[in-house]
Amino acid sequence: MKFFSYILVYRRFLFVVFTVLVLLPLPIVLRTKEAECAYTLFVVATFWLTEALPLSVTALLPSLMLPMFGIMPSKKVASAYFKDFHLLLIGVICLATSIEKWNLHKRIALKMVMMVGVNPAWLTLGFMSSTAFLSMWLSNTSTAAMVMPIAEAVVQQIINAEAEVEATQMTYFNGSTNHGLEIDESVNGHEINERKEKTKPVPGYNNDTGKISSKVELEKNSGMGTKYRTKKGHVTCKLMCLCIAYSSTIGGLTTITGTSTNLIFAEYFNTRYPDCRCLNFGSWFTFSFPAALIILLLSWIWLQWLFLGFNFKEMFKCGKTKTVQQKACAEVIKQEYQKLGPIRYQEIVTLVLFIIMALLWFSRDPGFVPGWSALFSEYPGFATDSTVALLIGLLFFLIPAKRLTKTTPTGEIVAFDYSPLITWKEFQSFMPWDIAILVGGGFALADGCEESGLSKWIGNKLSPLGSLPAWLIILISSLMVTSLTEVASNPATITLFLPILSPLAEAIHVNPLYILIPSTLCTSFAFLLPVANPPNAIVFSYGHLKVIDMVKAGLGVNIVGVAVVMLGICTWIVPMFDLYTYPSWAPAMSNETMP
Repeated sequence: MKFFSYILVYRRFLFVVFTVLVLLPLPIVLRTKEAECAYTLFVVATFWLTEALPLSVTALLPSLMLPMFGIMPSKKVASAYFKDFHLLLIGVICLATSIEKWNLHKRIALKMVMMVGVNPAWLTLGFMSSTAFLSMWLSNTSTAAMVMPIAEAVVQQIINAEAEVEATQMTYFNGSTNHGLEIDESVNGHEINERKEKTKPVPGYNNDTGKISSKVELEKNSGMGTKYRTKKGHVTCKLMCLCIAYSSTIGGLTTITGTSTNLIFAEYFNTRYPDCRCLNFGSWFTFSFPAALIILLLSWIWLQWLFLGFNFKEMFKCGKTKTVQQKACAEVIKQEYQKLGPIRYQEIVTLVLFIIMALLWFSRDPGFVPGWSALFSEYPGFATDSTVALLIGLLFFLIPAKRLTKTTPTGEIVAFDYSPLITWKEFQSFMPWDIAILVGGGFALADGCEESGLSKWIGNKLSPLGSLPAWLIILISSLMVTSLTEVASNPATITLFLPILSPLAEAIHVNPLYILIPSTLCTSFAFLLPVANPPNAIVFSYGHLKVIDMVKAGLGVNIVGVAVVMLGICTWIVPMFDLYTYPSWAPAMSNETMP
């Protein structure tokens, strides 16, 4: 028994050694560059899927193994670890740091929820819309961690209001004074006492790595471990949690910077097909926004029907008197918004820079009209989305947020310096360096597959798939990544599949975008399990959900997501990139029309 206990303790170490030794015959027996690169790929993929080593540590293995096998020199491998993607990420994180530091995210979320009203159906739609909007610009993890405490406060206020109503009714039936009017007056007069207990955001989540980096401690407060007074109260808590988790993921689909998988795909695609120049912030938003919007609405309908029922008559009934619970819910949202006070100078500057960044991204090369990049026609392709992100990002370190003063010996207050919108220390606390290393390792691995000839070999072996209909190949690849991303991190999944799907598309004479776009979008559909991605884990930690709840709800959202992506790739996305024709910017293939 003691022997087995030691095995259990050292299981990760033993697994790493076992994997390296078991796969070792591959390069020793075959002695080809393709086999040596395949060995590197299998080792890295195994460690990424099992997390026997931290994801970022595994991502460093190509920098060791590729030079060791003579596939690429060390200098060339090292250059793959810092790409245009990293500059874009730095600029975006500068924006996210300022938004969170000055509470602009909370103001946006609360304002959008106040606009939709307090009906349970519309309330969940309000939270989903605001969460999805924030997730377009911030990381999915940060968005879920920021919005969930607000939703928790609203849900607890609803439960408390129901308790007050029941207590009032019991007092009335017992012959005592009816305080129902007093409750209504307190609601209408904005005199409700705040009853929510604060919940800590869950620390220790890496941005979009898909796994929790520290254990979550469940607090036994109002939101966690509560014995719900009614079944409806418990169901409402479940519904709100799932709405926030799923919408934070769906919102990230709409922009290249919305999630790391989009960024990884964009950098890989632009590196492999530099002559395309068809994939930028504007073009991505144009084809992904309709898909994300449809998925968001259908997911809202599915979750409403699954947990509360979907009563159209009740939802659209005008002039209906609000219940005490609805008034209390509206009150707590209003109180939370009032706590923020009037909008401050720092929030205004952050919002202005945010809008400028978005406008510059959209107008750089919109496609239907010349963009501002045409001003630099002598240097085509030099200015990219990362150029814009860095320009705006640097301004956050330059623009003053407040002046620093000191009192002289004579009692005079004088300014001696200023504090910028964000500091380098604050930026570092938000910057996901682990993601930066992980993505760099993926790029190095992709370069190794290209240099060794492994990509070409895979493409030749997969060429018989060309006899299948294109839509079936897309469906199979989409289902594969959707299934794998439930147990592996999203960035690791897309990093593994891109070097496989690109040669496949080239081998069967299909526009690479036709296969890569749906596969990239489906990589984000990790809705089934709490450990599938950080937003799921964050909402699960509040104690309202069971795993079976997420599986039932997530299965429906997964089906909706894959179906909408398949619909999009066969309809409105086709004319944008001429997907039915093999492009001239892809490796030398005859221009053939797909069957």
